[in-house]
Amino acid sequence: MKASRLTTVGAVAGIAVLALSGPALAHVSVQPEGEAAKGGYAVLNFKVPNERDNASTTKLEVTFPTEHPLASVMPQPVDGWDVKVTKSKLDKPLEMHGKKIDEAVTKVTWTADDDGIEPGFFQKFPVSVGTLPEDADDLVFKALQTYSNKEVVRWIEVPQEGQDEPDFPAPVLTLAEASGDGHHGASDDKAADDADSAEKASAETSAASDSDGSDTTARVLGVVGIVVGAIGVAYGVLAGRRRTTA
Repeated sequence: MKASRLTTVGAVAGIAVLALSGPALAHVSVQPEGEAAKGGYAVLNFKVPNERDNASTTKLEVTFPTEHPLASVMPQPVDGWDVKVTKSKLDKPLEMHGKKIDEAVTKVTWTADDDGIEPGFFQKFPVSVGTLPEDADDLVFKALQTYSNKEVVRWIEVPQEGQDEPDFPAPVLTLAEASGDGHHGASDDKAADDADSAEKASAETSAASDSDGSDTTARVLGVVGIVVGAIGVAYGVLAGRRRTTA
């Protein structure tokens, strides 16, 4: 009797542990490479783990926020996956680098060419995005994860502050404040570094040009000196001959 009760209690405890360690332990998430600062650019990694023991993940659909549309969205190629970028018309056009943009990316879909993400593995899907909004603290990217057995897991529940994490939370990107020096992230820093490098290269080229000009001038003056010296020697020889003849 006691053994039977212990078995029952153990089974119930095991089921409770499995229930608590379900979707919340391994779900589709988004993380930036470095920092995603407001008003700047960032590379985002959508991390997709396989939660099934008997099926592979063969498709990922990520919906991009329409309340804060991103004018630039460029997925990085991933071996073994086809990628499709879907654009839609904007109700309110965006302005980027002095140009008006009337459409933006609203969805990116990755489809596996072969087996996809097998059990016990995960995959990252990098995307370069910008410019990030300055009037938002986070961005929500709802995602659909499709398995080889046709099961679709909808990671679309928006976490609410002060509440427990939902069973199927949507990936949420937290935005950092822009730095006080006017730079907004790694991409902007790289652009500044490139500009500095170009300026240094220009200065070095100018210095090299000045040095070449100085060398040329010195050579010309040297040749002129040699010619003048030769003329002086010739004149002296002729003058000596005239004195001897006289």
